[in-house]
Amino acid sequence: MKQYLFTYGTLTEELAPQEIYRSVKKLKYIGNGFVYGRLYDLGKYPGAIFDRFHESKIFGKIYELPDSQILKEFDNYEEYDPNKPTKSLFVRKQVLINRSNQKKIKAWVYEYNRDVGKSPLIENGRFTKIAA
Repeated sequence: MKQYLFTYGTLTEELAPQEIYRSVKKLKYIGNGFVYGRLYDLGKYPGAIFDRFHESKIFGKIYELPDSQILKEFDNYEEYDPNKPTKSLFVRKQVLINRSNQKKIKAWVYEYNRDVGKSPLIENGRFTKIAA
């Protein structure tokens, strides 16, 4: 069964840091999509807080995963520990991704798992910084 990943920040090819760039290149681009919620600028990377009842959209890209093993590398990069999700920086979960004029698709996505504090909201829902 095919698995998908929705990315809205540094897991996209054009924003991926060197440490994960090779793995990101293995992903097969499927198309664009969005989820409802808020996107925050946390400096070097964004943080998404999902809320299907919120009007704001978080825009990103949908990729087909070559295998489920690649998720372990992304989990490490996103500081997600499936055995300790409450202590993780991001939490990986499956959500339905909205697509223009197409059926929704279920994909893995990383949600920020900390208080955003006074981090600025990215009002247009698109993170565009280039990773250092």
